[in-house]
Amino acid sequence: MSVAPPPARTAAFFDLDKTIIAKSSVLAFGKPFYQGGLINRRAVLRSAYAQFVFALAGADHDQIERMRAYLASMSTGWDVAQVREIVSETLHEIIDPIVYDEAVELIAMHKAAGRDVVIVSTSGEEVVAPIGAMLGADEVVATRMVVAEGKYTGEIERYAYGPEKAVAVLHLAEERGYDLAGCYAYSDSVTDVPMLEAVGHPFAVNADRGLRKIAVERGWSQLTFSNAVPLRERIAGMRPEHPVVSATVVGAGVAAAGLVWYTARRRTSATGAASRGRR
Repeated sequence: MSVAPPPARTAAFFDLDKTIIAKSSVLAFGKPFYQGGLINRRAVLRSAYAQFVFALAGADHDQIERMRAYLASMSTGWDVAQVREIVSETLHEIIDPIVYDEAVELIAMHKAAGRDVVIVSTSGEEVVAPIGAMLGADEVVATRMVVAEGKYTGEIERYAYGPEKAVAVLHLAEERGYDLAGCYAYSDSVTDVPMLEAVGHPFAVNADRGLRKIAVERGWSQLTFSNAVPLRERIAGMRPEHPVVSATVVGAGVAAAGLVWYTARRRTSATGAASRGRR
Protein backbone atom coordinates (compact mmCIF):
# COMPACT_ATOMS: atom_id res chain seq x y z
CA MET A 1 0.00 0.00 0.00
CA SER A 2 1.53 3.29 -1.09
CA VAL A 3 1.47 6.27 1.19
CA ALA A 4 0.60 9.64 -0.32
CA PRO A 5 3.37 12.20 0.09
CA PRO A 6 2.63 15.09 2.46
CA PRO A 7 1.31 18.26 0.80
CA ALA A 8 4.02 20.61 -0.38
CA ARG A 9 4.86 23.50 1.91
CA THR A 10 4.31 26.94 0.39
CA ALA A 11 4.77 30.58 1.32
CA ALA A 12 3.67 34.08 0.35
CA PHE A 13 6.51 36.60 0.02
CA PHE A 14 5.66 40.27 0.50
CA ASP A 15 7.68 43.37 -0.20
CA LEU A 16 6.95 45.96 2.51
CA ASP A 17 7.07 49.55 1.26
CA LYS A 18 4.10 50.49 -0.97
CA THR A 19 3.01 46.85 -0.92
CA ILE A 20 1.98 46.36 2.70
CA ILE A 21 2.37 49.96 3.86
CA ALA A 22 1.88 53.20 1.96
CA LYS A 23 5.31 54.73 2.68
CA SER A 24 8.97 53.91 3.04
CA SER A 25 9.17 52.22 6.43
CA VAL A 26 12.62 53.62 7.28
CA LEU A 27 11.88 57.19 6.21
CA ALA A 28 8.57 57.13 8.08
CA PHE A 29 10.52 57.17 11.34
CA GLY A 30 12.31 60.43 10.49
CA LYS A 31 10.40 62.51 13.05
CA PRO A 32 10.84 60.20 16.07
CA PHE A 33 14.52 59.73 15.17
CA TYR A 34 14.85 63.52 15.16
CA GLN A 35 13.04 63.81 18.49
CA GLY A 36 15.36 61.15 19.89
CA GLY A 37 18.40 63.16 18.81
CA LEU A 38 19.59 60.69 16.16
CA ILE A 39 19.18 63.03 13.19
CA ASN A 40 19.02 66.77 12.65
CA ARG A 41 16.25 68.91 11.17
CA ARG A 42 17.86 68.89 7.73
CA ALA A 43 17.75 65.09 7.67
CA VAL A 44 14.06 65.16 8.66
CA LEU A 45 13.26 67.52 5.79
CA ARG A 46 15.27 65.36 3.41
CA SER A 47 13.33 62.30 4.58
CA ALA A 48 10.04 64.12 4.01
CA TYR A 49 11.11 65.06 0.49
CA ALA A 50 12.24 61.49 -0.21
CA GLN A 51 8.84 60.24 0.97
CA PHE A 52 7.14 62.63 -1.44
CA VAL A 53 9.24 61.48 -4.40
CA PHE A 54 8.81 57.84 -3.38
CA ALA A 55 5.02 58.22 -3.21
CA LEU A 56 4.80 59.87 -6.62
CA ALA A 57 7.08 57.75 -8.71
CA GLY A 58 8.49 54.88 -6.68
CA ALA A 59 12.22 54.39 -6.43
CA ASP A 60 14.45 53.19 -9.25
CA HIS A 61 17.80 51.45 -8.87
CA ASP A 62 19.89 54.64 -8.72
CA GLN A 63 17.56 56.26 -6.19
CA ILE A 64 17.64 53.17 -3.99
CA GLU A 65 21.44 53.09 -4.14
CA ARG A 66 21.70 56.77 -3.22
CA MET A 67 19.27 56.27 -0.36
CA ARG A 68 21.22 53.22 0.83
CA ALA A 69 24.46 55.20 0.92
CA TYR A 70 22.73 58.14 2.62
CA LEU A 71 21.07 56.05 5.31
CA ALA A 72 24.25 54.05 5.95
CA SER A 73 26.24 57.27 6.37
CA MET A 74 23.56 58.92 8.50
CA SER A 75 23.24 55.95 10.87
CA THR A 76 26.95 55.54 11.51
CA GLY A 77 27.54 55.70 15.24
CA TRP A 78 23.87 55.33 16.22
CA ASP A 79 23.23 53.33 19.37
CA VAL A 80 21.34 50.18 18.33
CA ALA A 81 19.46 49.90 21.63
CA GLN A 82 18.21 53.48 21.27
CA VAL A 83 17.01 52.84 17.72
CA ARG A 84 15.11 49.76 18.85
CA GLU A 85 13.58 51.64 21.76
CA ILE A 86 12.39 54.50 19.52
CA VAL A 87 10.90 52.10 16.98
CA SER A 88 9.21 50.11 19.74
CA GLU A 89 7.68 53.18 21.38
CA THR A 90 6.44 54.80 18.16
CA LEU A 91 5.71 51.73 16.04
CA HIS A 92 1.93 51.80 16.20
CA GLU A 93 1.69 55.58 15.99
CA ILE A 94 3.81 55.64 12.83
CA ILE A 95 2.92 52.39 11.06
CA ASP A 96 -0.68 51.60 12.05
CA PRO A 97 -2.28 54.37 9.94
CA ILE A 98 -0.40 53.47 6.76
CA VAL A 99 -0.98 49.69 6.57
CA TYR A 100 -3.07 48.74 3.54
CA ASP A 101 -6.29 46.99 4.51
CA GLU A 102 -6.10 44.89 1.35
CA ALA A 103 -2.64 43.64 2.32
CA VAL A 104 -3.83 42.59 5.76
CA GLU A 105 -6.70 40.64 4.23
CA LEU A 106 -4.30 38.92 1.82
CA ILE A 107 -2.00 37.97 4.68
CA ALA A 108 -4.97 36.55 6.58
CA MET A 109 -6.04 34.52 3.53
CA HIS A 110 -2.57 33.05 3.07
CA LYS A 111 -2.29 32.20 6.76
CA ALA A 112 -5.72 30.55 6.68
CA ALA A 113 -4.59 28.51 3.66
CA GLY A 114 -1.62 27.22 5.65
CA ARG A 115 1.08 29.21 3.88
CA ASP A 116 3.97 30.87 5.64
CA VAL A 117 4.07 34.65 5.28
CA VAL A 118 7.51 36.16 4.69
CA ILE A 119 8.25 39.90 4.47
CA VAL A 120 11.25 40.65 2.27
CA SER A 121 12.33 44.29 2.53
CA THR A 122 15.27 46.53 1.74
CA SER A 123 14.60 48.45 4.95
CA GLY A 124 16.58 47.68 8.09
CA GLU A 125 15.84 44.77 10.39
CA GLU A 126 15.23 47.01 13.40
CA VAL A 127 12.28 48.54 11.56
CA VAL A 128 11.01 45.56 9.54
CA ALA A 129 11.07 42.95 12.32
CA PRO A 130 8.53 44.68 14.59
CA ILE A 131 6.26 45.43 11.63
CA GLY A 132 6.44 41.75 10.72
CA ALA A 133 5.57 40.87 14.31
CA MET A 134 2.50 43.11 14.20
CA LEU A 135 1.35 41.46 11.00
CA GLY A 136 2.00 37.90 12.16
CA ALA A 137 4.70 37.20 9.59
CA ASP A 138 6.51 33.88 9.98
CA GLU A 139 9.81 35.29 8.78
CA VAL A 140 11.40 38.62 7.97
CA VAL A 141 14.26 39.18 5.54
CA ALA A 142 15.68 42.71 5.74
CA THR A 143 18.84 44.74 5.38
CA ARG A 144 21.24 44.12 8.27
CA MET A 145 23.79 46.72 9.37
CA VAL A 146 27.14 45.84 10.91
CA VAL A 147 27.21 46.52 14.66
CA ALA A 148 30.29 46.95 16.83
CA GLU A 149 30.13 47.69 20.56
CA GLY A 150 26.41 48.35 20.31
CA LYS A 151 26.66 50.94 17.53
CA TYR A 152 26.25 50.90 13.76
CA THR A 153 29.56 51.08 11.92
CA GLY A 154 28.05 52.40 8.69
CA GLU A 155 28.82 49.13 6.89
CA ILE A 156 26.11 46.82 5.59
CA GLU A 157 26.25 43.10 6.34
CA ARG A 158 23.27 42.15 4.14
CA TYR A 159 21.60 44.45 1.64
CA ALA A 160 18.21 42.91 0.87
CA TYR A 161 17.67 44.59 -2.46
CA GLY A 162 16.81 43.50 -6.00
CA PRO A 163 18.42 40.16 -6.91
CA GLU A 164 19.38 39.59 -3.27
CA LYS A 165 15.69 39.27 -2.42
CA ALA A 166 15.41 36.41 -4.91
CA VAL A 167 18.51 34.79 -3.38
CA ALA A 168 16.85 34.99 0.05
CA VAL A 169 13.64 33.44 -1.32
CA LEU A 170 15.54 30.57 -2.92
CA HIS A 171 17.53 30.01 0.28
CA LEU A 172 14.36 29.85 2.40
CA ALA A 173 12.74 27.51 -0.12
CA GLU A 174 15.68 25.13 0.12
CA GLU A 175 15.87 25.41 3.90
CA ARG A 176 12.15 24.94 4.55
CA GLY A 177 11.12 22.82 1.61
CA TYR A 178 8.87 25.37 -0.09
CA ASP A 179 7.45 24.36 -3.46
CA LEU A 180 8.18 27.60 -5.29
CA ALA A 181 5.72 26.74 -8.06
CA GLY A 182 2.97 26.95 -5.45
CA CYS A 183 4.33 30.08 -3.75
CA TYR A 184 3.14 33.67 -4.10
CA ALA A 185 5.03 36.97 -4.23
CA TYR A 186 3.88 40.59 -4.09
CA SER A 187 5.77 43.79 -4.88
CA ASP A 188 5.36 47.28 -6.30
CA SER A 189 8.84 47.72 -7.78
CA VAL A 190 10.55 46.67 -10.99
CA THR A 191 13.66 46.03 -8.90
CA ASP A 192 11.84 43.06 -7.35
CA VAL A 193 11.25 41.26 -10.66
CA PRO A 194 13.82 38.56 -9.71
CA MET A 195 11.82 37.75 -6.58
CA LEU A 196 8.55 37.70 -8.52
CA GLU A 197 10.09 35.44 -11.16
CA ALA A 198 11.12 32.94 -8.48
CA VAL A 199 7.54 31.92 -7.63
CA GLY A 200 4.63 30.41 -9.49
CA HIS A 201 2.18 33.17 -8.56
CA PRO A 202 3.69 36.66 -8.95
CA PHE A 203 1.57 39.76 -8.29
CA ALA A 204 2.34 43.39 -9.08
CA VAL A 205 0.89 45.66 -6.36
CA ASN A 206 0.65 49.42 -6.91
CA ALA A 207 3.22 48.77 -9.60
CA ASP A 208 5.67 51.38 -10.80
CA ARG A 209 5.93 52.01 -14.54
CA GLY A 210 8.65 49.44 -15.15
CA LEU A 211 6.87 46.68 -13.28
CA ARG A 212 3.51 47.47 -14.93
CA LYS A 213 5.13 47.00 -18.34
CA ILE A 214 6.66 43.66 -17.37
CA ALA A 215 3.45 42.48 -15.71
CA VAL A 216 1.49 43.16 -18.89
CA GLU A 217 4.09 41.44 -21.07
CA ARG A 218 4.19 38.33 -18.87
CA GLY A 219 0.53 38.18 -17.93
CA TRP A 220 1.14 38.70 -14.23
CA SER A 221 -1.82 39.72 -12.10
CA GLN A 222 -1.93 43.35 -10.99
CA LEU A 223 -3.48 44.65 -7.76
CA THR A 224 -4.16 48.14 -6.45
CA PHE A 225 -4.05 48.73 -2.69
CA SER A 226 -5.30 52.10 -1.45
CA ASN A 227 -7.35 51.59 1.70
CA ALA A 228 -5.14 52.26 4.72
CA VAL A 229 -6.98 51.36 7.94
CA PRO A 230 -5.23 51.61 11.34
CA LEU A 231 -3.95 48.15 12.23
CA ARG A 232 -4.76 48.65 15.91
CA GLU A 233 -8.47 48.55 15.00
CA ARG A 234 -8.02 45.08 13.49
CA ILE A 235 -6.14 43.28 16.23
CA ALA A 236 -7.02 45.33 19.33
CA GLY A 237 -6.62 43.27 22.46
CA MET A 238 -4.52 40.60 20.73
CA ARG A 239 -1.04 42.01 21.31
CA PRO A 240 1.09 43.27 24.20
CA GLU A 241 0.49 46.90 25.22
CA HIS A 242 4.16 47.71 24.67
CA PRO A 243 5.58 45.75 21.72
CA VAL A 244 9.29 44.99 21.58
CA VAL A 245 11.47 44.66 18.56
CA SER A 246 11.33 40.96 17.79
CA ALA A 247 9.70 38.99 15.03
CA THR A 248 8.36 36.62 17.69
CA VAL A 249 6.55 39.12 19.94
CA VAL A 250 3.16 38.37 18.46
CA GLY A 251 2.82 34.65 17.83
CA ALA A 252 2.09 33.94 14.20
CA GLY A 253 -0.92 31.82 15.07
CA VAL A 254 -2.48 34.43 17.36
CA ALA A 255 -1.86 37.26 14.92
CA ALA A 256 -3.26 35.25 12.04
CA ALA A 257 -6.35 34.41 14.05
CA GLY A 258 -6.84 38.10 14.76
CA LEU A 259 -6.45 38.99 11.10
CA VAL A 260 -8.91 36.29 10.01
CA TRP A 261 -11.35 37.44 12.69
CA TYR A 262 -11.06 41.03 11.53
CA THR A 263 -11.61 40.10 7.89
CA ALA A 264 -14.73 38.08 8.70
CA ARG A 265 -16.07 40.80 11.02
CA ARG A 266 -15.46 43.49 8.43
CA ARG A 267 -17.30 41.58 5.73
CA THR A 268 -20.19 40.80 8.10
CA SER A 269 -20.46 44.46 9.06
CA ALA A 270 -20.44 45.52 5.43
CA THR A 271 -23.18 42.99 4.60
CA GLY A 272 -25.26 44.18 7.52
CA ALA A 273 -24.86 47.79 6.54
CA ALA A 274 -25.87 47.01 2.98
CA SER A 275 -29.00 45.17 4.22
CA ARG A 276 -30.00 48.10 6.42
CA GLY A 277 -29.47 50.45 3.49
CA ARG A 278 -31.99 48.49 1.40
CA ARG A 279 -34.70 48.72 4.02
